[in-house]
This record gives sequence, structure tokens and C-alpha cells, in this order.
Amino acid sequence: MLNTLKNRFEQGCRTSAYPKTTIELPVRYRGRPQVHAEVSSELAAECAAACPQEAIEAERKMIDLGRCVFCGTCERLSEGLFVSFSQDFELAVAKKDHLLTGGELPSLAEHAKKHFKKLFGRSLQLRQVSAAGCNACEADLNVLATPFFDLARFGINFVASPRHADGIVVTGPVSRNMKTALLQTYEATPAPKVVIAVGSCALSGGPFRGSSEITEGLDCLLPVDLYIPGCPPHPLTNLHALLTYFK
Repeated sequence: MLNTLKNRFEQGCRTSAYPKTTIELPVRYRGRPQVHAEVSSELAAECAAACPQEAIEAERKMIDLGRCVFCGTCERLSEGLFVSFSQDFELAVAKKDHLLTGGELPSLAEHAKKHFKKLFGRSLQLRQVSAAGCNACEADLNVLATPFFDLARFGINFVASPRHADGIVVTGPVSRNMKTALLQTYEATPAPKVVIAVGSCALSGGPFRGSSEITEGLDCLLPVDLYIPGCPPHPLTNLHALLTYFK
């Protein structure tokens, strides 16, 4: 016990001060894309044609963050002249239409449902459902329970049973084999409840979009309250979304 106390004293507090202090992520991190609309239509069309997710609308010069996997192809191809990725990790939106952007995103706090804050502002229990995910989004949700992020200090926890939950967090493209399990989990969660889609697979099908084996967007099955784009979303993206929308 003494060694444990000594070790804790020497290490000090390792928990992040976010959101009280600003965090700067590494330069290589690809966050919210900035679209430079002044570039030629030819360059925009070239980037759109090269996008593996068909996430770029060349005519309107906009990006669908629900489809985007943040691979950086458009940035490399245009040498940053058409698209450049910032280090802004605050990407979540409350409406799917808001995912189509030219670089700006509406304030999530302004679109948060007031009754959710009233109901879940002090305690929010969530059941995570991996609907055929690759485990990347799941891993970056699990890391929120570590001492650095310490999600529980905000009154937010992941629970084992949907019957103990206030909502579900869904990752993965929702395969045919997981569809029934997902719907049963949703039904088992008592109302009022929230539904959170995390990652491009849950938002649009991700790299599997177009396959008959998956559902192209969780909102095709369930009413989604919060959309968190990314492949996978950074833990801080998830944390910002939960704190802004529910706290």
C-alpha cells in the first residue's frame, strides 16, 4: 500500500484538464476539413473523382463528413489548395444535414435538445453496441474510461445492460447479422432514450457503403440524436460531443 501511495504521489494527477483547458493535438492529426472554394472547378472535380468514399461534392465544393474517412487523399492531391485538414476535433452534429459542409459546422450546444440536458445532465448511462465494427471506434470509446480522460468524473458511464442505460452508442456499419441484436438492444433500453452514431460506418456505411450486407446509416433503422464523424473519431471528439450535447 505504501508503495502504491508513493507511486501515486510521484506521478501526480494524470487526468486531462479538458474541457477547462484547450488541448492541441499533433500536427499529423486530421480534424475538421477546411474547403477552399476559390480553387478551380477542375481541381475540385479531380479531388472528387479520387475520393474513395465519394464524400466530395465538386459542384458545391463541399465534403460529407458522414462519408469521409479522413484519409487525406484530397489534401495530398490538391496540395492543400482545395482541402486542408485542421486540428479541430470538435466534429459532432445533431442533424445529419449538418455533416455536409464547406468547412464550418453549426454549434452543437445550440442544437442540443434541452430536455436531454435536464434528464441526463447529472448522470448518463450508455450501452455500447458494436454492430460489426472493426474495433477502432470501439477502442477509442473504451479509452475514455482510462485515468487520462476519466469519463466517469462527468457522470457518464458505459454499462453492461441496456436495461440500465439511458441510451445506446452504435459503432460499425450494422451488418445483416447484427441488425436484430441492435434492434433488440434498442427496445430493451427504457424510454426516454438517446441514440448516438459513432464513426463513418455507423453514419453512412463507411468503406462498406454499397454492400447489400450492411445498413447504409444507422438513421435508416433508428432515430439518431447525435452524429460523431471520424474513422475512428478521436477520443476527444467523442468526449466533446457527449459533454456539449448532454451537459
